[in-house]
Amino acid sequence: MNTSVPSAAALHNEFEPRHDWTIPEVNALYAMPFNDLLFKAQMVHRAHFDPNYVQVSTLLSIKTGACPEDCKYCPQSARYDTGLEKERLMEINKVIERAKEAKQAGSTRFCMGAAWRNPKERDMPYVTDMVREVKKLGLETCMTLGMLTRDQAIALKRAGLDYYNHNLDTSPEFYGDIITTRTYQDRLETLDNVREAGMHVCSGGIVGMGETGDDRSSLLVQLANLDHHPESVPINMLVKVEGTPLDSVKDLEPFEFIRTIAVARIMMPQSFVRLSAGRESMNEQMQALCFMAGANSIFYGCKLLTTSNPETHEDVMLFKKLGINSQQTKDYSDEAFEAALTEEIAQKQNESLYVDASATTNSSKKAEKSIS
Repeated sequence: MNTSVPSAAALHNEFEPRHDWTIPEVNALYAMPFNDLLFKAQMVHRAHFDPNYVQVSTLLSIKTGACPEDCKYCPQSARYDTGLEKERLMEINKVIERAKEAKQAGSTRFCMGAAWRNPKERDMPYVTDMVREVKKLGLETCMTLGMLTRDQAIALKRAGLDYYNHNLDTSPEFYGDIITTRTYQDRLETLDNVREAGMHVCSGGIVGMGETGDDRSSLLVQLANLDHHPESVPINMLVKVEGTPLDSVKDLEPFEFIRTIAVARIMMPQSFVRLSAGRESMNEQMQALCFMAGANSIFYGCKLLTTSNPETHEDVMLFKKLGINSQQTKDYSDEAFEAALTEEIAQKQNESLYVDASATTNSSKKAEKSIS
């Protein structure tokens, strides 16, 4: 039996960032026994982060719908009939109101997303003003506006933008099955422009779109082999929206999602790995395993752009159960916490007491008609 213990130097090297990953190596991580994989991911996580801290952001859609892109997962595409109402670019004062609410709820970063292929030059003064005003509140700022030119990235950096989100979405091999209106290289060039402008990069992908295991490995290889790992890596579970081409794709097995979180943590040890879209369909136990696997960032709030997300007070309850962000959740006062619970209970009671008179009348008429 081999009883040798790895040296401290060997462990140190294993936990340091690499930029030369191969798909067979990543597949081997995925194939590890589940407990071994989570143990390895947790060791890597603890080498770089407080294991009981989760960074909290809020995401606001500042311009919704009518996007010309054909991303098959996205309800904001103008090509699909999903019942989504189009909205114009939000007024700055409304954005600031939402940012203040986000800060009060415990968010440290405020992310603003617009359904654009890329921002027009006429839009740039407006979005840079948004960044400046949100920064004044003491929040970190993030935007996702589509593709950026070098000059646009520099303008956002000068306005004080901290992070720019631009996901790779999936592997280069599967990409053409999901998106045809912009290339993979277009996405990589935007990430280069963001990095060269001096902003932090937020880039990840979506799993559960019908991709293979090799595709999930290939996506993580693309991210981890960038010259600099993204500071933030959102891992999204596909939220199936009726009317999109992926509305009936087979669900991804939950353990495969948790494995993806763990492998991302191992491959990008110093990045924040965000448990992003799809959390509403995850129970508390699955989310807890994701945190164990190395996820240390989430979005607070009831909506991510156009898809649902757990209510803020539900996240606070989960954090309290797990001992996550104990100081921050304590700051979310007991009075506010109790008020949120009381409001929810009252709402449920009202729903049970409320009778739709028109529905009752229609039912009676149908009954009379059937009797006659």
